[in-house]
Amino acid sequence: MKKYVYMFPEGNGKMRELLGGKGANLAEMTGLGMPVPQGFTITTEACTRYYEDGKTIYPDIQDQILLYLDQLEKITGKTLGDPEKPLLVSVRSGARASMPGMMDTILNLGMNDEICEAVAKLTNNPRFARDSYRRFIQMFSDVVMELPKSSFEQFIDQVKDKKGVKMDNELDADDMSELIVLFKDHYKKSLGEDFPQDPKKQLMEAVRAVFRSWDNPRANTYRRMNDIPHSWGTAVNVQSMVFGNMGETSGTGVAFTRNPATGEKKLYGEFLMNAQGEDVVAGIRTPQPISALADTMPEVYQQFVDISSRLEKHYGDMQDMEFTIENGKLYMLQTRNGKRTAQAALKVAVDLVDEGVCTKEQAVMKVEAKQLDALLHPTFDPAALKAATPITTGLPASPGAACGAVYFTADDAAKAHKTGIKAVLVRQETSPEDIDGMAVSEGIMTARGGMTSHAAVVARGMGTCCVAGVNGIKVSEEDKTLTFADGTVVHEGDVISLDGSTGNVYLGAIATQEAELTGDFGRFMGWADEIRTLHVRTNGDTPRDATQARKFGAEGIGLCRTEHMFFEPARIKAVREMIISDTLEQRKAALAKILPMQRGDFEAIYRAMGGLPVTIRLLDPPLHEFLPHEDDEIKELADEMGVSFDKLKGKVESLHEFNPMLGTRGCRLDVLYPEIAEMQTEAIVSAAINVWKEDGLHITPEIMVPLVSEVNELRFVKKVIKAKADELIEQSGLKMKYMVGTMIETPRAAVTAGDVAKEAEFFSFGTNDLTQMTYGFSRDDVGRILETYFDKKILESDPFARLDQNGVGRLIRFAVAEGKRTRPDIKLGICGEHGGDLSSVEFCHNVGLNYVSCSPFRVPIARLAAAQARVKELGLA
Repeated sequence: MKKYVYMFPEGNGKMRELLGGKGANLAEMTGLGMPVPQGFTITTEACTRYYEDGKTIYPDIQDQILLYLDQLEKITGKTLGDPEKPLLVSVRSGARASMPGMMDTILNLGMNDEICEAVAKLTNNPRFARDSYRRFIQMFSDVVMELPKSSFEQFIDQVKDKKGVKMDNELDADDMSELIVLFKDHYKKSLGEDFPQDPKKQLMEAVRAVFRSWDNPRANTYRRMNDIPHSWGTAVNVQSMVFGNMGETSGTGVAFTRNPATGEKKLYGEFLMNAQGEDVVAGIRTPQPISALADTMPEVYQQFVDISSRLEKHYGDMQDMEFTIENGKLYMLQTRNGKRTAQAALKVAVDLVDEGVCTKEQAVMKVEAKQLDALLHPTFDPAALKAATPITTGLPASPGAACGAVYFTADDAAKAHKTGIKAVLVRQETSPEDIDGMAVSEGIMTARGGMTSHAAVVARGMGTCCVAGVNGIKVSEEDKTLTFADGTVVHEGDVISLDGSTGNVYLGAIATQEAELTGDFGRFMGWADEIRTLHVRTNGDTPRDATQARKFGAEGIGLCRTEHMFFEPARIKAVREMIISDTLEQRKAALAKILPMQRGDFEAIYRAMGGLPVTIRLLDPPLHEFLPHEDDEIKELADEMGVSFDKLKGKVESLHEFNPMLGTRGCRLDVLYPEIAEMQTEAIVSAAINVWKEDGLHITPEIMVPLVSEVNELRFVKKVIKAKADELIEQSGLKMKYMVGTMIETPRAAVTAGDVAKEAEFFSFGTNDLTQMTYGFSRDDVGRILETYFDKKILESDPFARLDQNGVGRLIRFAVAEGKRTRPDIKLGICGEHGGDLSSVEFCHNVGLNYVSCSPFRVPIARLAAAQARVKELGLA
């Protein structure tokens, strides 16, 4: 029989795929002899089978769960549902990749009316027993029965108001009894049945609910953001409960072995006495810093310090730990590699190398490549900041600068983002359901919560600025207002600025400045560059793009889109003249006006790149994109160009295509109008000659012909290019070389790559169009169906954002092999936006490309992703 359940001592830290991250680490800590409450893990394979079996847990798995429950009962000397020696357990999710807060947890399972009173007598603490029961009712109702947790809050507020207190911990045992009655009554009225009293039924329903939470909307969103496959599933950890809410000698906390915001080597975290873990994370009560535990419970504190140090050394990385103290005894509930800001990730990685804890190769794997994005964007200008006065200050939960319009719900923030508005999400406290809005917000501010609250942890993981626990503010989602302590009211849409490094909040917008990439960043990226073998270029169309990309470490330009130079008002007129020309002479006259403009652009780009390779693509888009389509615009252009309205309108209509993305564009333009390719070649080559002579930069132009599907297309255009290029080089007297290649962006080009390589000296995979044509999706319109495809598990990610390795990737592999067979020294690159996507960069490394090319701000991300791919290949992680 297949084994679906493991006791903690049966596992170890290497069994992450089967036991999930939490289960593997609990097993590892158990093996290290640490004080871990015992339990068992239901494997990820059980979750996968749950979905395969139509969301059903079949009897063979249920029997194993009950068998291992029996073992747990023997270990603890307690029994689920036994009033004499009651066992209570927690039921927690645990995917192999950390997904903080995305799935569900249930505490105090096993509580019912009889057990509650039994626990009250056994502990001589009725308040604790009844508090634990009311928490369980609320959690079980929310997670298992999908009765919102918030619907119970009204009863808590009602009892607190009646008693005249503000905090939950000010309620006594009688108050808890009243809440239990109110909660159970609400459960029955809402669901039409009594709250379940059978602990084993509670357990099976809880396991089913955790499996189900793997497929909840927030978990699906998080997986898409972090490239986590749905097929992995989640494990479930059933663990005997220890209680931090048994009184003033009990407590709970979350701590990191280093500061997750700055990377400082110092124990960092928070705890609450007489509380359960959800109280710390939810931010309902303001916790104390972990250092204060040294005064509250010095022996426990020292034990925790020792364990923290052991765990960091054992795992070779900063740890994020959860603990509970029950009647003065410490228990470890979890450890995992801690989420951290980009700044902290760099410092931790560099420090661990300096401390001799890890190698450079291992250090390179400790920073998530996408986190670097947080370092590359502007910060507040110090002068502007000095002149500004904060209206309030909260906790600096995640560093960075954020400026945007205030929105009070995640949905509203997400809607604003879609319209191009920069949003700052302001909430009383965030919850996992807010993930969509948090992901697109410039910054996050909460009235409640500490440095380890949900908002803080998720924001740090995303590299988003966050100010948490801002006391004295009132957030009204209903009125869409934010009221500060001094009475100032901010409405939805008003702009505020957040400083995540200080916790300061400002009214209005504050000027920013470019980020400085020095110190730890420079050392770390130097290691990445030493390790990687895949080169990184940029997609850049202007000297500014080129300069920015070089600052970020680009090794050349992999895609310069010449059409982007045509849209300026001064240039568009000449382009339009070319398009509406009736004769070759008229067209050449118009092209002659464009030539010096293009040549000047290329000279500036060559100079900005300082002699690094530059790949320039010939004109690609359909001609209709350069023409007006409304009558008033056509008339204005006709008057400007001295032609009749009817003639120009007829020309525009004649160029109309039902599917222009598959029409007269790319190399087809040069086949129809070879004079376009001739002019662009002259601009490219003459610019290189001028820069060579004037600046001494030895340029080797790389001329790229787009949208080739048939080798004869490339052969025809290449003859035009060579004739003009050879003529200019001969006249110059220079021994300048150049290359002619093509974009592989149609499936036919990929499958006939061996033939295409007879004419092409390099391939650049244009994966935007290759994806479009392989799938038959319009990349401009596919957004309308993607959400439905995600919901129905047809797709797990957007194929235009993350390379489809099974389909498009197979075409690339084939084209690479065929191209090399024909031309062993062929240069191979990718210039679609996939060039900056992490999994796509790894694919490009593995398939044997020479370089990836991406937008300037993604260059450092691609450099690190390329290094990480090399480390994985060498097995040095």
